[in-house]
Amino acid sequence: MVLTPAGGNDFTTEGSKLRYEFTSADGGKATALHWTRSVRGVPTPTEAARVSDTPEHNHFRPYSRQEVMIPMRDGIKLHAIILRPTDTHEPLPFMMQRTPYGVDGYVPDRINAQFTELAQSGYIFVMEDIRGRYESQGQFVMMRPIAAHHDPHSSDTKNTDESTDTYDTVAWLIKNVPENNGRVGVAGVSYPGFLAAEAGIDPHPAVKAISPQAPMTDVWVGDDFFHNGAFRQTYGYDYVLGMESSKEATFQPLKEDAYDFFLKAGSFAAAGKSNVDDLPTGKAFLAHPGYDDFWQSRAVQPHLDRVTVPTLEVGGWWDQEDMWGPQAEYAALKPHDAQHEVYIALGPWNHGQWTLTTRHLGAVDFGSATGDWFRQHIEAPFFAHYLKDQPGFDAESAISFQTGSNTWKQYPVWPPKQGIVERNLYLGTDHALSFDRPAAAEAFTAYTSDPASPVNYRKRPIEATYSPTGSHWYYWLVENQKPYETRSDVATWKTPVLDHDVTITGDVLADILASTSGTDSDWVVKLIDENPDDASLGNMAGYQLMVVDEIFRGRYRESYEHPQAIPAGKPEEYKFSLHGADHVFKQGHRIVVQVQSSWFPLYDRNPQTFVPNIMKAKPSDYKAAEQHIYASSHIVLPVAE
Repeated sequence: MVLTPAGGNDFTTEGSKLRYEFTSADGGKATALHWTRSVRGVPTPTEAARVSDTPEHNHFRPYSRQEVMIPMRDGIKLHAIILRPTDTHEPLPFMMQRTPYGVDGYVPDRINAQFTELAQSGYIFVMEDIRGRYESQGQFVMMRPIAAHHDPHSSDTKNTDESTDTYDTVAWLIKNVPENNGRVGVAGVSYPGFLAAEAGIDPHPAVKAISPQAPMTDVWVGDDFFHNGAFRQTYGYDYVLGMESSKEATFQPLKEDAYDFFLKAGSFAAAGKSNVDDLPTGKAFLAHPGYDDFWQSRAVQPHLDRVTVPTLEVGGWWDQEDMWGPQAEYAALKPHDAQHEVYIALGPWNHGQWTLTTRHLGAVDFGSATGDWFRQHIEAPFFAHYLKDQPGFDAESAISFQTGSNTWKQYPVWPPKQGIVERNLYLGTDHALSFDRPAAAEAFTAYTSDPASPVNYRKRPIEATYSPTGSHWYYWLVENQKPYETRSDVATWKTPVLDHDVTITGDVLADILASTSGTDSDWVVKLIDENPDDASLGNMAGYQLMVVDEIFRGRYRESYEHPQAIPAGKPEEYKFSLHGADHVFKQGHRIVVQVQSSWFPLYDRNPQTFVPNIMKAKPSDYKAAEQHIYASSHIVLPVAE
């Protein structure tokens, strides 16, 4: 690799989009290398520190780098980078990642730094641009549906998808790359996680292990674009504009507070006019607000009964994009796991944070570098076991970092069944939160929800999702919720100070009995751990940390496919998952629940008047509504005993 001076300690390399900067000791010897790469349009710094002046104590491996165009069954060719260690000639397995975000930046230094534990073990790394992205031929389709195949030897060239493209890529690699051991692992985070899951559907025989990490699984039910029918407009707007405006990811951040931008625009149709509404997925948002065939055909979990290879799902408790996907895929895979080779690892991370070395997420300190532990003790041994027959991977099916206690736990299945008792935590009168059922179940807590002044989902100003100057998007799920309890449109309930630890392990369910004076409504439920108001905790005194949370669009209470108006003033039951948790509410803390009817501008405003398509609601449709939360409403907690 040849470095070209770019001023001061900065250097660039030909053919790479990375920018390098050296840190030197007083004597001039380089002690660290910093480089910046673009992740979804955001400059992301990485550092590689010098380990030792003794070569055998340093672990960066030399690689050869080859660019290839790999033919698919329909004649389309996909661009890939192949990096092989040059310090060994032993047959090695492949470690493959397929991505829509571009592979040009994958050079030996990045492999060593980004995949340190895997690089030390020894793999032939393959990075591939999927159809229609960057240097690959063909047409890009967002979350391309699974085709009606699957005879891998079929001469049918029309039914192609990400699964067949993976199959064809693997077949080519096994045949054309020398000194391979005939085995392939596929891993990736986010969209590449979705692609890793597809690699396991009717897989090539050489695919021996996959790891979908924070995968997009069903983008209408619980991942990137919708949650229970509520549209994630800021994310959908930013992501689709960045992904579908060209073959390369070119994110174009808003220059004003997103709260102001979307409030002034009104509906999503008005906000997306002339930029997003003419893009394929932008058109889909406007034409398919409900859970119809368009979105159902893109869901992965119905096809996971065709996965026949060992699988390691990975997810973060505070993943701001794809928290739902890993647990949904695990739940779909596990019933077919005859060989007991389906695993899930869940930790205190945001989207993909397990790839980094840190003990923090925002202001919250988890006591240790949890991502390092996961990579060293779970991910690397998993692939070494299935791709190299190496010992050392003996994990149970579910590996979880239990927050609150800040300890790693393992369970025979997720969610665990033994030692767990479901207990109802009631949203009673006088804002009291209690495990005792209230005597006056017909009593209610009231608030007014006004679409003209929706509850902001994080502190303002709200930057664009992928702002090049930084964004709080990555950490918003661990932001302090204390400021919201003073809003008149947020209802809050609290337990007394806990006199003993309360541990929850498993899925948390909201069972809300509510009425609205309108004919449609959103219901946002947040389960929160409140720190003691102790000055010794500094900025964390009284801090309110969301443990789990979710939104539900009321029109879908009977069916995702067939929305119905809500009868005004009539109490209706809304039952929905707040997702899984493994958390200890410590003695001296309080358990808090907040309920509200807007989470803006991440989620589009519900006009609170039933209209056929909220995406196209008129200004006159948006009306304030009186909301009642009845005292029989409760959170179903999986309490460990």
